[in-house]
Amino acid sequence: MRRPLALIVAALLIANASVVFADEAVLIDFSLLGVDIIEDPIQKGTMTQNRATMMDFSTVAGASYTEEQKKQMAISLAIENWDVILASSSRTGARQSLSYTREAQIAQDAKQFPGAKALGVRINFPLEAFNSWARIVPPFDVPAFEPKADIDDAGVIVPKADAQGSDPVNARLSRFEGSYNAESKITTALGVVKNVGVIKSLAINVKGLNFPHGLSVILKDNDGAEHVMFMGYLNFDGWRELRWDNPQYITDVRNRELRIDPLYPRSTPFVKFGGLIVSRDAGAIGGDFIVYVKDVKILYDKAVLEPVRDIDDEAIWGIVGQKEDDRKRMESQRFGSSQVMRYIERMKQETKTEFTGTTE
Repeated sequence: MRRPLALIVAALLIANASVVFADEAVLIDFSLLGVDIIEDPIQKGTMTQNRATMMDFSTVAGASYTEEQKKQMAISLAIENWDVILASSSRTGARQSLSYTREAQIAQDAKQFPGAKALGVRINFPLEAFNSWARIVPPFDVPAFEPKADIDDAGVIVPKADAQGSDPVNARLSRFEGSYNAESKITTALGVVKNVGVIKSLAINVKGLNFPHGLSVILKDNDGAEHVMFMGYLNFDGWRELRWDNPQYITDVRNRELRIDPLYPRSTPFVKFGGLIVSRDAGAIGGDFIVYVKDVKILYDKAVLEPVRDIDDEAIWGIVGQKEDDRKRMESQRFGSSQVMRYIERMKQETKTEFTGTTE
């Protein structure tokens, strides 16, 4: 009897070694990026920013900016703040002005995602027969270590004090890591997911309008390297989940290359949402193109089995925080200046459309 029992135990061990359970997370959900604070100074009654993702780059700006200019360095991941960047061969003033994002409200009686919001994208491709593409990118690089904070109606950010409470999992998440649902065991993030080892699958919920253009997702890792995954073509009508499965994912752990990665002060392995790429073939129709995106999800293996440490390394050394401050400083130099220039240009614009005293 001993031999059959030993064989059964061995078989169970082999079976356990062959099965890998991947975690699931929503990398970004555009329904959470609707505008809800800060009224537009010109279009009264219109909100301009998203409370949950507000960032203030004026805290690291130089002394040469006025207080009014520094106010323009506060921005969020609100859908209409995202940029559409055309390929250099397609980038004319007219086409760029006709390529932008809009917040799209899904109908309450819709079969999928009723009442939710989506990222709406308009791209004006060339009519001529040559290949082209457009990148849809966030207004700033999604921060991986931004602490949780309270944001008031004016967009003022006040960091929260560390508090474990009865929910230690959510307490240790940074602001753009979003929240963890203990029942579904799914993290819904605002652009960054940490403790990511190997990505098994990637999915995007997108609404096509029968255009034959291709769609790719841009991910950034903790070293800042971009990875572009082609999701598929948009030649369908309605909502569809496009999926990318990692062709190099090894299910059987016995066949994997086993290695130990250094931890602190190296960043915990993470992935950020870097944006989207829409590619148009030379033989495809040009002109205006519209697409809607609801969310992006990932299945992944953990990089570290238990990320909780008994010593707070960052509180002692502050190395990662210093790197984040340096990143924010560089971001403010790039982004803050452009925001101020856009604000000044907007203030110079004439809002009237008719001449004084014009009669019909």
